[in-house]
Amino acid sequence: MKNDATEEQVNAVIKEIERMGFRGVPMPGALRTAICIIGNKGSVDATQLLAMEGVKEAIPVTKSYKLVSRETHLESSLITIGDVTIGAGEPVIMAGPCAVESEEQALTIASIVKKYGAKVFRGGAFKPRTSPYAFQGLGEKGLKILDKVRRETGLLIVTEATDSENLVPVEKYADIIQIGARNMQNYSLLRLTGQTKKPVLLKRGFAATIDEWLMAAEYIMSEGNSRVILCERGIRTFSDNTRNTLDLSAIPSIKAVSHLPIIVDPSHAAGKRDFVIPLSRGAIAVGADGLLVEVHHDPAHALSDGMQSLYPQQFEQLMQEISRLKQYL
Repeated sequence: MKNDATEEQVNAVIKEIERMGFRGVPMPGALRTAICIIGNKGSVDATQLLAMEGVKEAIPVTKSYKLVSRETHLESSLITIGDVTIGAGEPVIMAGPCAVESEEQALTIASIVKKYGAKVFRGGAFKPRTSPYAFQGLGEKGLKILDKVRRETGLLIVTEATDSENLVPVEKYADIIQIGARNMQNYSLLRLTGQTKKPVLLKRGFAATIDEWLMAAEYIMSEGNSRVILCERGIRTFSDNTRNTLDLSAIPSIKAVSHLPIIVDPSHAAGKRDFVIPLSRGAIAVGADGLLVEVHHDPAHALSDGMQSLYPQQFEQLMQEISRLKQYL
């Protein structure tokens, strides 16, 4: 649409697209609004649309994903929650334990990560584990603890929804809904999160290509939720010296083709706490919009992923190193 296109003109174009048998999804940008046509199986005759008031041009999108494509939305998207903006240039640090174990544990760690500069508290209430005998999380009790963390510390909350049933309470208590690597291609869950109003943190699957990952984000956005944050957390390769192989090339690759912000989870990529800080430096250096880091005040007794959780003093070191690194970017 033209820079001065009115809301009425935008709505008129959407109605015409619907009359043509497709869906029109508005994509507001800093300079102008684009309207993405979805539901078509081939090229669309744009003659009628180009004749409408407020329309500047019709641009064919070459990618299989449309809503997440930079062809549709040239400016990088900013995800703002309260006073925190993801994608604005300042790396946003999300930190906390892998799992919420108790109120005391969560509040203790939250006070530590906030002290050193984290803006978002991460902690799992529902934990999809490889073993059915491993700790599966506290469920809704854990969500209520996270709610208390928010009220007492002011930190935003990101936590994972693992299925359609617990998505409802997660949406109620979380500021950001996380979709984990195991659910990246759970299309019914993706569609449901797309119908929520909360930002969605979408982790890359264990063996997903960039295009598969972006198509998963497309599922969410096609349902009306444009507030998607991507998270690179390592993929499986032949290498076994770390838990996964962190694909730092994914960050510039994503930014070249998509407007969505992308953060990095070095903890799940490394599986070893001593590797987390170096991988974090690399992630920030190549342009990541933030980090998702596991921190625990007593990792030796953590119920989940203690080996990859930073000690408080290591998290302090990480934040200091990121601060120094930013002056060179």
